[in-house]
Amino acid sequence: MVSFRTDLGIDLGTSSILVYIKGRGIVLNEPSVVAIDQNDGKFLAVGEEARQMLGRTPGNIRAIRPMRDGVISDYNITERMLRYFISKAVGRTLFKPKVIVCVPSGITEVEKRAVLEASNHAGASKTFLIEEPIAAAIGVGIDITEPNGNMILDIGGGTTDVAVISLGGIVISRSLKIAGDEC
Repeated sequence: MVSFRTDLGIDLGTSSILVYIKGRGIVLNEPSVVAIDQNDGKFLAVGEEARQMLGRTPGNIRAIRPMRDGVISDYNITERMLRYFISKAVGRTLFKPKVIVCVPSGITEVEKRAVLEASNHAGASKTFLIEEPIAAAIGVGIDITEPNGNMILDIGGGTTDVAVISLGGIVISRSLKIAGDEC
């Protein structure tokens, strides 16, 4: 069935990717892994199916995690992975979705631009970025616009973000490249 535009929230993590659609909640929660045939560059599997191949593939098939420490480490594979997950989440639509992507609070402008471009090339009509601590605070129902200090701790697969949020913004934050995958 063809539908009008569906906007997405994406947590593009080192270990997993979550896709959220307003009114439907989290519609995808899969590992950030892609299996590729090195002979022809063909995608063989994405997500959970590719994760099951980690360490169990013949020499010509490689299972890759295109995200490292919360940022893109392989742009082309990340773009193709995003295209797959966006398509899987929304199906066929008349309009491309607007997408908001979570990023660690300490990433560089170059890393931000890579996420924006990968998302737009993957099928988003427009991409916005939100820092992970802000998204986490909103996700647990904290009114971030209030003049109250709220400390947020977001432990992901590749980074740990610690932030104090007040009046709609981050007062101070630190992003550590130590997280769940290293523990």
